[in-house]
Order: sequence, then C-alpha cells, then structure tokens
Amino acid sequence: MKFNKKKEERKSNMKHTLPKLNLILIAISFVLIVIGFALMVGEPSGEVYNPDIFSFRRITVGPMISLFGFVLMLFSILFRSKK
Repeated sequence: MKFNKKKEERKSNMKHTLPKLNLILIAISFVLIVIGFALMVGEPSGEVYNPDIFSFRRITVGPMISLFGFVLMLFSILFRSKK
C-alpha cells in the first residue's frame, strides 16, 4: 500500500504545466521563427550598393514567416484542450 501511494505521488509530481500538444506546437513555432530569421539573412550592403537587401525574400517572406511563428507561439502557450 505504501509503495502504491509513493508511486502515485511521483506520477502527480511529474505532470507538466503544458500538455504534450502544446510543447509540440511551441517547437514548431520556434522552428518557424528561426526559418523566418534565416530568410532575412544575407550579404551586407557594405560600401558598394547591393540591391539584394531589398529583395522580396528579405523584406516580405522572412518577416511574415517569423510573425506567423510568433503568433503560433502565443496560440500554443494559451491553447487548452477540450478534455
């Protein structure tokens, strides 16, 4: 009997604050944020003018993917399952 009580106590102590689905969504959103920032990276303009700093990928695609990642991060933290 005492052994079962201790086992139940350990199980209750091992519960996470966020469920597994939330942690998976947080990991996906983190990857999206990193991908968005990676898309914004490129060669610096330096002393010579480089028109690539105004490319569609750096100005539009990268920030939009990062923004979507941040919104998904907020959603995944606040998401509560229906159980």
